[in-house]
Amino acid sequence: MKLQTQIPVSKVDNPIDYNGQMLLMGSCFSENIGRKLEYFQFKSDQNPFGIAFHPKAIESMVERALEGEPYSEADIFYVNERWQSFDTHSGLSNASKENLLINLNASLQRLRLRLEKSTHIILTPGTAWVYRHLNSGQIVANCHKVPQHEFSKELLPIKTIIKSLERTIELIQSVNKEVQIIFTVSP
Repeated sequence: MKLQTQIPVSKVDNPIDYNGQMLLMGSCFSENIGRKLEYFQFKSDQNPFGIAFHPKAIESMVERALEGEPYSEADIFYVNERWQSFDTHSGLSNASKENLLINLNASLQRLRLRLEKSTHIILTPGTAWVYRHLNSGQIVANCHKVPQHEFSKELLPIKTIIKSLERTIELIQSVNKEVQIIFTVSP
């Protein structure tokens, strides 16, 4: 009796090794993988804008970093005594508007550098569900405990997910042709 499914795995041209630089983006699973990589002393960086659960959030972060569009006061808001951005995880929130903008723009530069220099980029979307802010029409990466009635919950169609992932790949490869992009799925 076989209790496992054997899957043949072929060798890759660009294996992960200690000479490489990795960037991980996506769900909390990417954080778990990143901690393991750090434990074993691989050069890696994960989620410069915090956890992002859906492919549109990952695409948006990559696009903004590569377009070099800095964050301004128009991109942030104040809720629950913290300045926030709908583009980022609440871990980046700040009591100071100025410090949040400094941190967001530093994260943009950090992400751009990682996209340009990484040998491997691991993308881990965790869901096809998104929240759209009703006033702005923006699909958000995080709702930041803003009242639920300000959002609609939507399931991304498969075609939209595919287009988003393809666009993310295209953006990354526009600045880093040699990078190996690896997709994982959150368990």
